[in-house]
Amino acid sequence: MTMRIRQLGLIDYQAAWDAMRAFNEARDDSSADEIWFAEHPPVYTLGLAGRLEHLHEAGTIPVLRSDRGGQITYHGPGQLLVYLLFDLHRAGMGIKHLVTLLEQAAIDLLAGYGISGARRVGAPGVYVEGAKIAALGLRVRRGRSYHGMALNVAMDLAPFARIDPCGYPGLRVTQLRDLGVAVDLPAVAERLQQALPALLWPNDGATTASPPRRAHTQRA
Repeated sequence: MTMRIRQLGLIDYQAAWDAMRAFNEARDDSSADEIWFAEHPPVYTLGLAGRLEHLHEAGTIPVLRSDRGGQITYHGPGQLLVYLLFDLHRAGMGIKHLVTLLEQAAIDLLAGYGISGARRVGAPGVYVEGAKIAALGLRVRRGRSYHGMALNVAMDLAPFARIDPCGYPGLRVTQLRDLGVAVDLPAVAERLQQALPALLWPNDGATTASPPRRAHTQRA
């Protein structure tokens, strides 16, 4: 089964979300799985379990309710989104195992930069010395996943101070830049593009990639 990589570039969160849902609605059992790499203009998103009490002050940043799992988080320029359009039924995989594989991809990526990342029991994601660097939020519909992982690379972290990240008051967040890694999003995406297929499709190395798409502007 061929797997496809798509580079979406800077795209409105709502546009990416709509595209993921449309992709899953249109696909069939023969459709290839896909990984989408993206970046979003500033936006707060609340997952299915999201409670507004964890949003202290949005300011001028839009707030959207999403159908992904999890609580509230922030997306902005300099953060890499890894969206996974994956057929779990075909792979014979459960959602918990999929989460574990995404976390492992982030942990392996960090190790490649000399950083020790770790999981936290009961709080999906990847942490460096207690500070969150990668957040996960997935949705599975008819055995097929969408949404995925947000990895902080080189962004303005200040908006995280206006929320309880992932529903945890006082949770610290960090990013590659603050850990001494000077790297841009395309370079990080390239590393994940090489690592993720080997974790998700260990018996299939066939991939195709698409060029970056034109950026969309954030809607008010």
